[in-house]
Amino acid sequence: MRLACGKDTRVRLGAATAVTALLALTAAPPSTAAARPAPAWHSCARDAQDTAGQELDQAGARCAEVKVPLDHTRPGGPSLTVAIARIPATDTAHRIGALVVNEGGPADPVIDYLLERRAALGDLAARYDLVGVDPRFAGRNAPLDCRWPTSTYFRGAGEDRAGFDRMTAFQRDLAAKCRRNAAALLPYASTRNAARDLDLVRTALGERRISYLGISYGTYLGEVYTAMFPGRTDRMVLDGVHEPHRLAPWAEYGTEEVNENALRHWARWAAPRDAAYGLGATADAVLATVDRIRTAAARRPFTVGTYRIDAHLLPVLVYGVLGDDLARSDADIAVMVATLKQAAETGHAEPDPGLADMLPGLFTGQYSAYGSTQTAYLCADTPGPRDPEVYRLAVERSRAAHPLFGPVLNDITPCPFWPAPRERPTAVDNDVPALMVNATGDPRVPYTEALAMHTRWPSSRLITVENSYRHAVYGLAYGSACVNGAVNAYLADGRLPGTDLRCPATRDDVPSTRPVRQVP
Repeated sequence: MRLACGKDTRVRLGAATAVTALLALTAAPPSTAAARPAPAWHSCARDAQDTAGQELDQAGARCAEVKVPLDHTRPGGPSLTVAIARIPATDTAHRIGALVVNEGGPADPVIDYLLERRAALGDLAARYDLVGVDPRFAGRNAPLDCRWPTSTYFRGAGEDRAGFDRMTAFQRDLAAKCRRNAAALLPYASTRNAARDLDLVRTALGERRISYLGISYGTYLGEVYTAMFPGRTDRMVLDGVHEPHRLAPWAEYGTEEVNENALRHWARWAAPRDAAYGLGATADAVLATVDRIRTAAARRPFTVGTYRIDAHLLPVLVYGVLGDDLARSDADIAVMVATLKQAAETGHAEPDPGLADMLPGLFTGQYSAYGSTQTAYLCADTPGPRDPEVYRLAVERSRAAHPLFGPVLNDITPCPFWPAPRERPTAVDNDVPALMVNATGDPRVPYTEALAMHTRWPSSRLITVENSYRHAVYGLAYGSACVNGAVNAYLADGRLPGTDLRCPATRDDVPSTRPVRQVP
C-alpha cells in the first residue's frame, strides 16, 4: 500500500494439485467471453501538457481503451473502459509475448510509469510487448471520487480514548462521503473485478497467455488472477510479495516491528551525520529525537507552514517515508526529521521540500480520487472487523511496545462503515511457477509474507535481498544488478532458477556488481 500523500501496502499443495496446475498451463485456456474486438490504438498524449503521454509516443507506444462491464455478473449491463498502453516488441523474430505490469497501490497508475519498467528490461524489452493497464477507476480511467477533504484515510489513533473516538468519527465521515458521492461505483471496485478486467484485456490483445510483473499490491492481483483464470499466465514476477491470508484483518495490521527496524536502519545512517542534521550521534539518540517529536506533537501540536501536526498526523509522516533504502532517501528523511524537530522545539517551522510535497495530500483533497479508489479496493478485499472496539483494543495492545507505529498501523479505517463487500476474497489455492522477490527488511510487506507465499506455491523460486529495507526491488530505482539480472534472465528464457537465490543489499545508489548466490 502507498499513501496518497506520499506517492513518491497473502497451503502447501499436494502432488495432484501441482500436476493439475501444470496441465492447465500447457492446455489452451478457455475464453472469458466471446471474441472481443481488437483495441482501437491511438496516441498516448491526451493534450499538449501530457508529458508522460508524449514520451510514450516517442518510444513507439500506442494507447487504447478496452470496454469492460461495470458489473461482471451482468455483461450486458452498464460498462466502463479500462485504459491500456502497449510498447510493441521490435525484435519480432524473437518476440516472447505480452508482459503486463501492475504497479501496486491498490489503484496506482501504470501507464505513466511504463517507460521506467521498459528501461529495467534493457535489451530484453525488444522481445516483449510491454503492456500497462490502469486498473478501473485509476490512472487514465474515469475516477471514483468521494470528494474527501484529504487524500488518504491514514491516521494515528492518538494518545487516548478521546483521540481514538475522534478518528472513528473521521473515518465514519469519509465512508459517508463515499456513500453520498460514489455509491453507484463502490460495489465494483475490487481486486476480483480488476482481475476480470485484466483477462478481458488479454483477450482483446489476442494473447492466449500473458506474462506478468506485479509490484507490492500488484503481487496480490497477480495471485488472484492466477486463481480465477488458471492457465492464462506464462512468466510471473512478484516483487514485494503479499500472502493472501495476511491481508486480513486490515491492510497494515501487525507491521509495527518491520517499520521500527527500517526506522532504526535509517537512524544508524543518520547518527554519523549528526554535524549535518543535528539529530543525535548514535542510533539510539536519533530514535530518542524522533520520540521527543512524537511526544511534543501529542502534548502541544505544532505547525509546519500552515499545517497543524498532532498525534494523529506525526506517525503518518514517519511511516510514509520508509521503504526506499537509498542514501538520497535517507538524506531526505533526515531533513524532514530536522524540520519536525525545529517545529516541536519552537512551535513552528517552514516545510522542507519533502514535507511541502506530502502535507497538502494529508490536509486537502488534492488526490481525493486516488485515496477514494484505493480505499474502495481495500474495503472490498480486506474489510476488517465491523466493530470499532476491535481496533481500539488492537491499538492499546500495541501502544506500549510500539508507541510510534502501534497507534497508526492498528487504527480504525473507513471499512467498518463501508457497504459490505459483494464477494468473498479469492481463495488462492493453486500452485504457479513464479519468480518472487523480497527484501528481508521490507517495511511494507514483511519478508515472512514472501516466505509464506513461496510455501503456498512450491513451484516458485524466491530471490531474497539480504539486509535491505527496500520495498519493491526490481528496476533501476534501487539498482540491484543481482536482482535485475536474475529477473531478466527468467523473463528471457522462462526457466526459473534451480534453487532460491540471495542477493546483497544495494546502497549509495550504486548498482551492486556482486554475483548472485544460490541458497545452500
